[in-house]
Amino acid sequence: MIIMAVDYGRTRTGLAVCDKNEMLASPAGVITEYNMERLASRVAEQARERHAELIVLGLPKNMDGSEGESAQNVRKFAELLRQESGLELVLSDERCTTVTAHRYLNETDTRGKKRKAVVDSVAAVIILEDHLTFRRNRNDSSSRTKA
Repeated sequence: MIIMAVDYGRTRTGLAVCDKNEMLASPAGVITEYNMERLASRVAEQARERHAELIVLGLPKNMDGSEGESAQNVRKFAELLRQESGLELVLSDERCTTVTAHRYLNETDTRGKKRKAVVDSVAAVIILEDHLTFRRNRNDSSSRTKA
């Protein structure tokens, strides 16, 4: 299944997509859009162009697991995106993904404008990789219980 991940941001929103076999998560760009409705439309368009069958949207929880204003904004965006795309949408805990993305970019010595342009899509890749790992683990455990 082709899955698209979204790292929602008020200014920049990162996208990532996996292959049909769910093995490789790749950055799919960044959309710069301030208006939530227009953003939902543009993300839905990208999902259609990439033949996505599922969208995973990062949900920014606080470190204690509670949800603040950012999470509430993502939930609003999720509903708009669900309506625009017509696809199943999964919310995925994205705590620390941006921090991890910055660490990856430090390791590759990505700096300045280039870093700003890719950090959100790298965060989306991390969200997608986490979701793909969850799916594989779920499938592994269900095949073990059937044996």
